[in-house]
Amino acid sequence: MIDPGKKAPAFSLKDQDGTKRRLSDYAGQPVVLFFYPKDDTPGCTTEACAFRDNLPELAKTKAAILGISVLDEKSKAKFAGKYSLTYPLLADADHAVAEKYGVWQEKSRYGRTYMGIARTTYLIGPQGQVVRRWDNVKVDGHAEDVLAAVRAL
Repeated sequence: MIDPGKKAPAFSLKDQDGTKRRLSDYAGQPVVLFFYPKDDTPGCTTEACAFRDNLPELAKTKAAILGISVLDEKSKAKFAGKYSLTYPLLADADHAVAEKYGVWQEKSRYGRTYMGIARTTYLIGPQGQVVRRWDNVKVDGHAEDVLAAVRAL
């Protein structure tokens, strides 16, 4: 995990349209970076749609929103199209960025352990430092909490 006050690790990943996105592309503006386990699953869909629904308010703050999970660009394109997600969804297929941010963790389900993304959101300030981190995100109300934190910058 990257603690608040630390520099956010650089990355370069392709989005649902195959466009390469770098954290440095957003220098000078706040970035909401949310890591989610899997495209088109109930919790992830609720979270992604909540950020979509808050885009007009986020736009007023000049904040960029980026979603990251381990599935490929094709999966991201299908997910974005199905739910009209117009912000970048980034494909971290080898989970290298998830590892840099400390969200690639051992998980357990039905007695089986496996590695996966822990639902985590980072708010990165205009100078590239982590301002806030939300761990073990509960989806309901999360996008609104993040919006309030962005407004407080």
